[in-house]
Amino acid sequence: MITGGCFCGAVTYQVNGKLRDAKSCHCSQCRKAFNAQASAAAMVDPGEFEWLSGEGNITSYIGEHGFGLQFCKTCGSTVCTVYNDKVFQVTLGCVDGDPEVEIGMHLYVGSKATWEVMPESIVTFEEGPV
Repeated sequence: MITGGCFCGAVTYQVNGKLRDAKSCHCSQCRKAFNAQASAAAMVDPGEFEWLSGEGNITSYIGEHGFGLQFCKTCGSTVCTVYNDKVFQVTLGCVDGDPEVEIGMHLYVGSKATWEVMPESIVTFEEGPV
């Protein structure tokens, strides 16, 4: 079982399964949403995700195609990614302990911040994977 939550502790969740397909996106939108050089998230089966506390403290930003991010209203932590109101990714920075998954690919490195230096030994894509 994997648990996680926001910075202030108002929101907590549990994943009753394993995380998979971890990735980091370096596009300008992810840099802004995650307030960092990139995002870091892993896929979860929506049926294995459950809120433990603070679901009412979640706010969402949903884009035009039904994909969006969910944040803690109090501290602003980006907790998860949703599609059509179902959680399908959790942000790795909000996972408690070892998520038992490694980032397997770095996406949109063609639009990464000019100040970010990418290591040579990682799997990168100029945009998304083909």
